[in-house]
Amino acid sequence: MQKSPPDLGRLISAHPVAPIYVQRAVFIAVLSFLFFLGMMLAYYIRQTVGYFLLATAFLVTYLITMFSWFTQRKAVVRIYENGLEYRSHQLEWRDIDSVSDAPSVTVTPKDGKPFELPSTIADSEALVRHIRFRIAATAANE
Repeated sequence: MQKSPPDLGRLISAHPVAPIYVQRAVFIAVLSFLFFLGMMLAYYIRQTVGYFLLATAFLVTYLITMFSWFTQRKAVVRIYENGLEYRSHQLEWRDIDSVSDAPSVTVTPKDGKPFELPSTIADSEALVRHIRFRIAATAANE
């Protein structure tokens, strides 16, 4: 029988990808697409294979950047009254054993495998402080 997801209560905060990383991805995507168009124009004019290879490299860079940007948009840590949620992990505060922030944020559940939060999460220091506070408050109440 499957375990039903815990009722985590009201949403307190959400920590998506930091805006600086989104800005960098957009800048790289726009720049690589412009270079792709420029190299295709140069290939059209000069008919040299080197321009076609450069255009292909810029197109690959553009596609990889867009793919990673769309997958990172889903990397949101949500803090609720009674727990947290990240991708497929939904944990109540009492189910979290510890959280470490060196070198990246790692959440260790009491029963299960530890999982790492991406380093691109916005305001990760405040997130770690909040998780530690909630874990301590829950342990003190039990």
